[in-house]
Amino acid sequence: MIGKQAIEDVIRNVLGDVLSIDAKRTAAFQTDTPLFGALPELDSMAVASLLTELEDRLGFMIDDDEVDMDMLETFGALVAFVRDKVQA
Repeated sequence: MIGKQAIEDVIRNVLGDVLSIDAKRTAAFQTDTPLFGALPELDSMAVASLLTELEDRLGFMIDDDEVDMDMLETFGALVAFVRDKVQA
């Protein structure tokens, strides 16, 4: 099973890769760091790429009905969502 820190690291890397955000910026993300609506790079088109890349790197599938803006509200919400998917 993949640990919480490893999941956070993968998410930081994916955010950096998909959104072209430098590692220094993603390293500063905290649990309450707002994402969707706060990061101009994270628009509706980028959401699809972000989720697909997370699926590919961590080996899980996201159903369309699971996607909502609550899961992308903060870095912590995204980490919790991904952790639940990986551990399912």
